[in-house]
This record gives sequence, structure tokens and C-alpha cells, in this order.
Amino acid sequence: MSFSRREFMQVLAMASATGMALNHRDVLAAAPGAGEKLYDVPTFGNVSFLHFTDCHAQLQPIYFREPNVNLGVADALGKPPHIVGEKLLKHFNIKPGTASAHAFSYLNFSQAAKTYGKVGGFAHMATLVKQLKASRPHALLLDGGDTWQGSATSLWTNGQDMVDACKLLGVNMMTPHWEFTFGAKRVQEIVEKDFKDQVEFLAQNVKTTDFEDLVFKPYAMREMNGVQVAVIGQAFPYTPIANPRYMVPDWTFGIQDEHMQKMVDEARGKGAQVVVVLSHNGMDVDIKMASRVRGIDAILGGHTHDGMPAPTIVKNGGGQTLVTNAGSNSKFLGVLDFDVRGGKVQDFRYKLLPIFSNLITPDVAMQAHIDKVRAPYKDKLDEKLAVTEELLYRRGNFNGSWDQLICDALMQNKGADIAFSPGVRWGTSLLPGDTITYERMMDQMAMTYPATTLNEFSGEQIKTILEDVADNIFNPDPYYQQGGDMVRVGGMQYTVSPKAAMGQRINNMTLKGKPIEAGKTYKVAGWASVQEGAKGEPIWDVVSGYLREKKVIKGVKINSPRIVGMDGNPGMML
Repeated sequence: MSFSRREFMQVLAMASATGMALNHRDVLAAAPGAGEKLYDVPTFGNVSFLHFTDCHAQLQPIYFREPNVNLGVADALGKPPHIVGEKLLKHFNIKPGTASAHAFSYLNFSQAAKTYGKVGGFAHMATLVKQLKASRPHALLLDGGDTWQGSATSLWTNGQDMVDACKLLGVNMMTPHWEFTFGAKRVQEIVEKDFKDQVEFLAQNVKTTDFEDLVFKPYAMREMNGVQVAVIGQAFPYTPIANPRYMVPDWTFGIQDEHMQKMVDEARGKGAQVVVVLSHNGMDVDIKMASRVRGIDAILGGHTHDGMPAPTIVKNGGGQTLVTNAGSNSKFLGVLDFDVRGGKVQDFRYKLLPIFSNLITPDVAMQAHIDKVRAPYKDKLDEKLAVTEELLYRRGNFNGSWDQLICDALMQNKGADIAFSPGVRWGTSLLPGDTITYERMMDQMAMTYPATTLNEFSGEQIKTILEDVADNIFNPDPYYQQGGDMVRVGGMQYTVSPKAAMGQRINNMTLKGKPIEAGKTYKVAGWASVQEGAKGEPIWDVVSGYLREKKVIKGVKINSPRIVGMDGNPGMML
């Protein structure tokens, strides 16, 4: 059966209007890249894991653009996840112009998004989880963290909307990162009350500052089809650096390879034939950890938001470890099946499933929960602030158009020469012509430390700040990469040399065509300071005021730095 593109769109529109369940075989047969079978995942083996991560509290279907700049340096050069666009498709043997090409790359994003529709949504994920568990009743559902934070409703309910959604989804185990920005007391309250007897909150690398006692369970064991399985949690190791230290004052973090090895050995000693690490390290860190710690069969990773269609296989002294990363924003669900015989893994199958909301019927119970938690806030969420004529996105090593908009609003509001906005990876996308609602704006800034600031920094201080962040991203040793992406910069221009030595990456800083002087002071606006006591108008008040005034967003000029010494890098397509 062959459809034209117009007929394909009519099928989608009719299905959306009637609420019918779409058969992906029929619909995708009409789409570019006919023949894809996105949700055909044959059963395999006897041990299974379902994995999502970094959903950042997105309960509803959204748009999300993958990066066009994800630079790798040193050993990471040219290797997943540091490949983008056509080179990513070629590496993973994904046919251009298909649904999968749209899911895993930024290519032709606006047009492809109109064709395939929105992605994610917990009600749609719930349907897919139930479908997979019907054929894999033994499967464990693992949540890689950055789950409770990232939306207006999660902020306003103190994370409760997501906690309840995860319980309803059937999450078995999770490990954290942004969860800690609700504060230690709130985290412990959820773990001890809401998650009691249902969700295992795992972190082998979070200890008390006084006696180094473990704060949470390091791992949990389950039996699947007669096979003992262990899941070890690895929380984001640099929480007190990337986020406010005062929110977790009595806890230490870190990578802690030696303790990880101890936990692997302990689980193996208790009979575990399969050991999986549920990690929020970021993929480069996971790859290095996999090379150093023996006895891990797979690392199901998060933090860096890399939707990787296939695992990276890392050789080590104990054999090999699979390293995966399952994207972000409720956009993907990973499925890992092991064939375990003779006390060890003999073979595996892995698939990362993009969640196209037009192709999956929403789960009734989950949708009811979503509607209920949104109801008290619906008028505020739906408030129309402006219309965008631009593609608004955030994701990549440097500024996106959403980031630029925030910087522009800060500079106007504060009368600043320069603006800094944190290089966070979360935040949904909007297509040209879309309305910017209060909800979509809040997707970019819903955090518990939103104060805006205005400081006077010398040119030397500005360079030091940028150099420090650049080293967090481009240090050749992944274990020293402690931040997100590059701080977003408004007002000033600069060049960045990712392969240069520490302290020598940032150069040619200019403001309105004139060099930034080391001894001269400049007004710098910012927000999300990790320092305790920061006071100022919340960022959402600054940006919403800017949007209401503008009414139409157009002509956004993204202030990206000039990148030096990276020609031919497959992680960059500009």
C-alpha cells in the first residue's frame, strides 16, 4: 500500500482528531524511509531492561531538536556520542529522510517535525512500556535521573507530579542528579515515603561528609527467569560543583571507581550473573569507567542527553562492557535484552526506541494523572506570551536560539553589556509559527535557584570564567569534565580552541567590535548562580516580560563563538 506525503499527513491528522491508535507499520510505510519498523522488538534471551533518562519532567509530547555541535577531543574525537548530522546517520547505518533520521539528528528539523509530529509524553511512554512488558514480564524499568526537574508543574509541585508519574509508570529503580536541587530533605522525604516498597533509589557514590556512610542503597538485586541480576546506581558525580552546594551540604559525591569495583565484586559474590550500572555520569565518563572497572555487563547512561542508536562496546580486563545513553525529554525508551547461560552473558540485543506520539495511543491512566496535575495551573501554562518566527531550540556545545533569547532579555532588563546563561542541556524546542506559551518558556528555566544578577566583572575575570567552563567541557580527560555545555554568552564575541591547553582556549574577546580589556570592568547579567544568598528577579519574570513586549520573536542572531582548530571534526556541522 503506497501513500503520498499528503495522504500520510491526512492519516496523522485523522488519527489525532479521533484518538485512534495508529499501526506504525501502516503509517511509517507512507513516510519517507518506508519499511522502518520502529516498535518491532522481538523477544530475546532471558534478562531484560527498559531504560529512560533525562526526561526533565516532560509529561506531555513536545518537540526536541538534537545538536549540530557535539565536539569530541582527545580519545573522544570522532567517536559516539561526538558525531552529528549526516555523519551520525552514516555511522549507525540510518537511512536519511526516515523517521529514525529525524529522531536521532537535527537534520531538516522543522520540516521533519511537521511531518512526524511531537515526541515523548509519559502517557505514550506508558503504553510502550506496557507493550514491551507484555512480551518481557521479567523486565526491569530503570530511570536514569534528571526526572523530577525541568517543567513548570514539577517546580510548582516540588517534584510531586513526576514522583507520582514514575510510580504509575512502574519504575523499579532510579539514580539521581537534578533531583538534588529540590534539597536533601525533600529527596529523602520522597525516597522514604513516596518510593517506599516500590522504587529503589540507588547511588553507590553518595556518602556523608562526616563518616563517609552511604546515604542511599548502592545497588539492588532481582531474579529474572532464575538469573540473579544486580543494578548499581551512579549519581551525577559533580552535583556540588554543577549545582548549589548548599542544597546537599552534608553529602559527598565523586566518581569513585574503587568503590564501584567493590560493589560489582560484592554483587557478584552474592550470585549476580548480570551486573548493570544505572549511571548519570555522562557518556564519556561512562566509557572511561567501563575501561577501568571489571565485571560490569552494561552501563545504562544519562546526563549528556545523547540518543545513541547502538551501544559502544568497551574492552577491559574482565571482558567487555556495553555503554549506552538514552537521550532526553521522554523522547526515547531503551530496550536491552541479554541471553544469559552458564552463569554469564552470552549475547545481547539493544534498541533505542524513539517515542513518536502520533504513532502510540496514550495510556488512559497516565493521561488522567497528567490532566489532573496540570488542571490547577492550566490557565498559567497556556498563557500566550509571543509568537516565534524562528526555530527555538537549545542543545549543543554553544548557544542555541532559546539561549540567545534569554541572553537578549537579560541584557535589556539589566542594562548589561554582556549576559551569561547556564549551559544546561534541557529545554524543549518550538517550530517557526508556534506560540510561545508560559509553559514552553518555563521549560527553559524551571529550576529552584532562578535569581537574576548584575555584576561588574573585569575583562580578566570574564576570561577566567569562560576558560573554567571550557575546561569542564573540553578537558581531554573525561573525569575532569564537570559541567554541562559552554556557558551561553550574549553581547560579546570570542574564539574558542577546544584542543588548546587549559587557560588558552578563549581568545579574541570583543564587545561591539572593540577588544575586551583585562583591567576594564563590564556589566554582566546572569542567572542561576550556585552561590547561596543570590537575590534578584526570577529569570521567568525577566523573560516573560521581554516576550510580552516583543509579541513576535524574529531575527534572533545566535551569538556563537568562532571555533578554532576543529575543521573536519564529525561532531560539528555549522
